[in-house]
Amino acid sequence: MSSSRYHSLMGRLSVKDLNDLKKQIRQWSIELNFDEFGVCGTDLSQAASALDTWLTRDWHGEMSFMSRHADKRSQPEKLVSGIYRVISVRMNYFPNQGAQPFDVLQNPSLGYIARYALGRDYHRLIRRKLQQLADRITESVGPFRYRAFADSAPVMEKPLAQAAGLGWVGKHTNLLNRHQGSWFFLGELYTDLPLPVDKPASSHCGSCTKCIDACPTGALDHPYQLDARLCIAYLTIEHKTAIPEALRPLIGNRIFGCDDCQLVCPYNRDAPAGAMDFSPRHNLDTSALLDLFQWSELDFDRFTQGSAIRRLGYERWLRNLAVALGNAPANQQILETLKNSHGDMSPMVDEHIVWAIKRLEANMDLKA
Repeated sequence: MSSSRYHSLMGRLSVKDLNDLKKQIRQWSIELNFDEFGVCGTDLSQAASALDTWLTRDWHGEMSFMSRHADKRSQPEKLVSGIYRVISVRMNYFPNQGAQPFDVLQNPSLGYIARYALGRDYHRLIRRKLQQLADRITESVGPFRYRAFADSAPVMEKPLAQAAGLGWVGKHTNLLNRHQGSWFFLGELYTDLPLPVDKPASSHCGSCTKCIDACPTGALDHPYQLDARLCIAYLTIEHKTAIPEALRPLIGNRIFGCDDCQLVCPYNRDAPAGAMDFSPRHNLDTSALLDLFQWSELDFDRFTQGSAIRRLGYERWLRNLAVALGNAPANQQILETLKNSHGDMSPMVDEHIVWAIKRLEANMDLKA
């Protein structure tokens, strides 16, 4: 921020005023259903170095947006000029009802959807609540510079949250909290308010390797780093082209995202449930793969309205389901459905359908 703006605020707000304001913001954040709040500065030099290494290795795959504006990720003041602090918040999302994750993963006829995507899309919800938080601050201290984010811009949300004391970046690269686990969304309010900062969180992963051992594809073989090209969450959500054939059998019945590394984490044993907003919709926690594959594009639009799944698009939805059906127990009904669907969507979907048919037929031959 400009020195004149900083000194103007400091002249208007004493150190006591700023401490009291921070306490008030914390209370407002609770009232807005955020589960934790913290404040940090904008120095991300260490995280920037790790990001550069990650990008150099091409571990971001097709996510070209990770390399675009990398300087704005690592230097928040380049994204929003004049900012001085980052208010970081988190909101628990683990569904408070619905099927148990392992029950779905162990039933290959069902489709597994990452827990964060079963209910309401968090992007707008968190940004709206951050706007409400900013409105309350404005009412208290007058106009100030800010911008709200919820996975919506080049923001290094996890390093910022760690710097703000909300948790540490674990070996699975998710943010972990000793008492709350990792089932939560993050949001940020970039601001020019010179608020007191919180103590950064320290790591408590220790020698545990449960998340690394649980990863189906070896995407976490380098602790605290993720090779997105191998990550099932990346392959089923961000990856826009054909899924590498060698990885398809490892995807199992995961059709949107993957939670394996979080499911085995000891810190998630007693993790709290999230708000009702994130409860499963349209029985997506227990839906049969064959039923989902037979959705029309109109069905897809209707059942994913207001959901994070919508961003996937119908073509990749079918691509993912074709892979999962290829990994399902072989039966004639699945084979006939796949064969009848060939040629209906796109060459990319057809490629995965053909793969699934061949795989199922080979499995049926083995049983014969």
